[in-house]
Amino acid sequence: MLRAETIESSSLYNKDLAPVSIERRTWRTYNYAALWISMSVNIPTYMLASGMIAGGMNWRQALFTVFLGNVLVLIPMLLNAHAGAQYGIPFPVFARASFGVLGANVPAILRALVACGWFGIQTWIGGEAINAMIVALAPSWANFHGGFGPMLATPSKFQTFGEFFRFFIPSLTGVVGFWATVSLNIPDFTRYARSQRDQIVGQALGLPATMTFYSFIGIAVTSATMIIFGEALWNPVAVLARLGNPFAVVLAMLALLMATLNVNVAANVVSPANDFSNLSPRRISFRTGGLITCAMGIIMQPWKLMADYGSYIFGWLVGYSGFLGPIAGVLICDYFVVRKKLLIVEDLYQRGGHYEYSRGFNWTAVTALAAGAAVAFIGLVYAPLRVLYNYAWFVGFLVSFMTYFALMNRVAPATQPAD
Repeated sequence: MLRAETIESSSLYNKDLAPVSIERRTWRTYNYAALWISMSVNIPTYMLASGMIAGGMNWRQALFTVFLGNVLVLIPMLLNAHAGAQYGIPFPVFARASFGVLGANVPAILRALVACGWFGIQTWIGGEAINAMIVALAPSWANFHGGFGPMLATPSKFQTFGEFFRFFIPSLTGVVGFWATVSLNIPDFTRYARSQRDQIVGQALGLPATMTFYSFIGIAVTSATMIIFGEALWNPVAVLARLGNPFAVVLAMLALLMATLNVNVAANVVSPANDFSNLSPRRISFRTGGLITCAMGIIMQPWKLMADYGSYIFGWLVGYSGFLGPIAGVLICDYFVVRKKLLIVEDLYQRGGHYEYSRGFNWTAVTALAAGAAVAFIGLVYAPLRVLYNYAWFVGFLVSFMTYFALMNRVAPATQPAD
């Protein structure tokens, strides 16, 4: 039995991180399907397959890569979602079970920093839309220059399967990395689920299909710009800015801004706000965490992350997946293999309990995370092992999962009271 008065007095508690009561768990299949539809319809999704075509794929190869990547990332998504629906707890609290009540800040902040980068990217794209509206209404404001680089609507450039496969693997990793973020903090949303079935079916229906369909729209519209404008434009802001009629431009940009706002709030504010709040629950509220996210998003210079398709897919998406894969490996191994899906919720909110480990840190989890990330990133500094970086999320997940499993079987997760 969870005793509210016990956890409410803890320094690890605030109302934003508290377990969701049964009566407030009202989200159904429709809510989760709608969540993924609203989050998937955004400009980075539009650009995902277009960027692959710019790298040499044809439209069928690009769509297959997007679909397969989203089916694969759905697996850790649903696995991590279970704890949220079962216990009503958000991601930072869930991470306390494996990393310790203080150690959970390590994966939480890594996840939060990635969200800050995405917030900056979405906000920067929204800024481009606002600029386009101003130019449409007042042409003397400035000349709007859209696009992130050449986009070639041509058949596949790859002559052999080997050439295609070398490009396919990092592209697939990039697609997995696209939503590897939310696959970690999905308990932030499934904590409101009416049942496990509702969140599983809703996510399975909403994620792969929407991502694939909207990526296809990106390819189709980009191909059409070749005929209409005489050049390929893979940035929808640049396409909409050329509609000609100022009223049409403003209306289109408002719709684009709404799509950007939807995904920014759901995918890029909820998680980091909770994660920053987890640093000091008594001092940092959800609102303060959101403000920190906004500031960090600009500091991370999103315009550089989206400089071209190479920076976007192989630098940004693949790069951060090397950190998120290992986190997922630890969380899933701990919850499903080590603990058999059994958590003591009350102890997740207090010092000296079952998840205290060594002064609040489970160094086994931190070691497993570090090992997974190190193996994933070794390809960046040692060219012959570049393949490990190309598989960053998968390699990181597997190494951290196996490391955590091996170490937790040798070292019992004993607790140590706080000072």
